Amino acid sequence: MTSAMDRPAAIRRALRDLVAERGFHGASMGAVAKEAGVATGTAYVHYESKDELVYATYLEIKAELGEAVLEEFDTDASPFEQWDHMLKMAYGFLLEEPERARFLSQLEESPYYEEAHARLIASGDPLAEAARSEGFTSLIVDLPYQVIYALSLGVALRLIAAGVQLKDEELDTLVAATWRAVTRPQTRLPRDACDRLERNASSTALGGATPERKPHDY
Repeated sequence: MTSAMDRPAAIRRALRDLVAERGFHGASMGAVAKEAGVATGTAYVHYESKDELVYATYLEIKAELGEAVLEEFDTDASPFEQWDHMLKMAYGFLLEEPERARFLSQLEESPYYEEAHARLIASGDPLAEAARSEGFTSLIVDLPYQVIYALSLGVALRLIAAGVQLKDEELDTLVAATWRAVTRPQTRLPRDACDRLERNASSTALGGATPERKPHDY
């Protein structure tokens, strides 16, 4: 039996899991209440409609995502290092519970998205604020935030939602690819990032072995 204190959280989690599994059409308030272990009337006590429950669940996940991504965020790091940190932290957070990614992916393709996104902006989206920081704005292409999101974090989200799990070297490649996608043409990938990609490519091509160098290779 769910305690009174835990009921709102249990209801939100039930919606998240049902949407991840069945989509929004398979997540009626009755089905959500049953999954949460509460009466349907109790679900309506906490959330007056399914719409309000959807928005509350979305804002909760986005807040948790923002907190995870900005954990140990180094404001003195280079823009690429910050990008690398944010994307990898987001990927790790979503991978822990893929239901989050599947819920967000479903919502972003649904009629709920416009209102949900408006509420997120009104409440303050830490990821959007980070993307607008002085270090990024001079490097990022002039496109709406939603497009930048789709070309970066949105890619990682949809991979996880589809059940694709990346190896570390593949995640490095994804970070570099998204950086190239959202930055201005004159922005170069840092030398250390290029070196890491070359090492990863060599390791993958040789089955994980370190390439043997001959005298004429230098």
